[in-house]
Amino acid sequence: MLARPDLRSRILRGLALAPAVAFLLMVLAPPLNHDVAAILNFAERWTGGERLYRDLIDVNPPLIFVLTAIPALVGAWTPLDGVQALLLCVLACCVLAWRMTVQLRRDRAEGPIERATLDALVPLACVMAAYDVGQREQLMALFAIPYAFLAARRIEALPTRRSLAWGVTICAAFGFALKPHFLAVPALVEALVLLRRGLRAALRDPLPWGMAAVWLAYLASIPLLFPAYFSFVVPLVLGFYLDTGGLGFFDVLLSEKLGAAVALLLLLAPFALRRGAGAPAQALLAFGLGGLLSAWVQHKGWSYHVVPIAMASVLLAGHLAASWLDRALPPARAVAAAPGLALAAAMAVAMLQIRGESPWRQIWYDRTAGGELTAALRREVGGERLLVLSPDIYPVYPALNYARARSTLRFMNLWVLVGAYPDCPEGAPRYRDTWEMSRPEFLVYRTVAEDFARAPPAGVLVAKNPGIPRCGAEEFDPIAYFSRHPAFEATWRRYTRVVHMDTYLLYLRED
Repeated sequence: MLARPDLRSRILRGLALAPAVAFLLMVLAPPLNHDVAAILNFAERWTGGERLYRDLIDVNPPLIFVLTAIPALVGAWTPLDGVQALLLCVLACCVLAWRMTVQLRRDRAEGPIERATLDALVPLACVMAAYDVGQREQLMALFAIPYAFLAARRIEALPTRRSLAWGVTICAAFGFALKPHFLAVPALVEALVLLRRGLRAALRDPLPWGMAAVWLAYLASIPLLFPAYFSFVVPLVLGFYLDTGGLGFFDVLLSEKLGAAVALLLLLAPFALRRGAGAPAQALLAFGLGGLLSAWVQHKGWSYHVVPIAMASVLLAGHLAASWLDRALPPARAVAAAPGLALAAAMAVAMLQIRGESPWRQIWYDRTAGGELTAALRREVGGERLLVLSPDIYPVYPALNYARARSTLRFMNLWVLVGAYPDCPEGAPRYRDTWEMSRPEFLVYRTVAEDFARAPPAGVLVAKNPGIPRCGAEEFDPIAYFSRHPAFEATWRRYTRVVHMDTYLLYLRED
């Protein structure tokens, strides 16, 4: 008679992991996240010999390119392609973060429902971003999970194996270094540790000092290894990028994706702050609030900005509800109910998540504009070089990655031109003359034309929507814009055949 409950418990615990497996399959299915794919394409070009921040100009600090160079090299040296290698590396990070969290929880005094619920929700939280897995926000939040549980152990003065504590700290330090906004997370978590442990004990702890040492070493390395980042890219970002596509500082809190995440986190906050909630709940709340501040200051409200808040909120809600049930139910009843409640929690999270882009984006990808573009690039310019004249990241990426094509544009897209032509000044010509251009606009104008003439690519991909406002009856035409340069105009004559798609035109070189 005792075997049946044990068998039932094992089955339910296995089923509680099914949502995590389902989201894992979504991660593995096309399409790869567009920003992740664009960074991978740049990393492949960098490891192929082009110079970062000179031949390859982007707003991201160098750490993400350094890390993405690993799968780029794996793809170059093994039978795996770049996308497969990147997914393998990202999933290895997911497994590492999950195993670290399991070890940090192993000897904690968790109730049966809390333990079963976190056993199901931690792996689900690692992959629940689905399409956004691999984004910098997801990578940061991935290692913020064990970092929050380590902070709880530090508050509770629980002994932790030194190698585990330092491993979690170093991984988290690299995650937080991916964007300067992410430092809001460790700032709030360490403030919590300081408040709970006291100033003297907190200052004696070597872990935050080790984390700060990683950040200082990284910051000091940038002007030495990538001097153009501070001298050229940062002024470019301040002048052209920050206001592109942004919302008002308070409007972003009411945006569709961020507004719902903020409401859930603020709903959970009073329960996490009450006396007796426990150090893990408060550390997860600090993690979530740090993610909120990070998303807020970027004032975009994009789906991946919400990922850290969602991951923290899911774990916090599960922890709070499970802890309450452990106290409310008799011990024997809690033990019996734990597997079923863990399954219910995992299914509830999964149902909430699939209201978004996944799995629908994956199921219908071949029939979308991105799938159409991927098929056309594979057929016409697979494995070739391609000049991309488009304001878009998606669907150009990951279509380029799947076609194993390399962009020749020094930027990921034409965002500098979008920033240079935000409106239609009265009486001004449609395109500026070279002496009227700002230095960034002239850089784009000159390098596109000169690179195009020096090594003509197999094709030129042009977006039908340039992302620049129409001025009267005159649309901004990238081909007309760059054809004013004699080198571009002479080379352009070699491109005659046109492949028409819903949103793009592909011009092919006729040799």
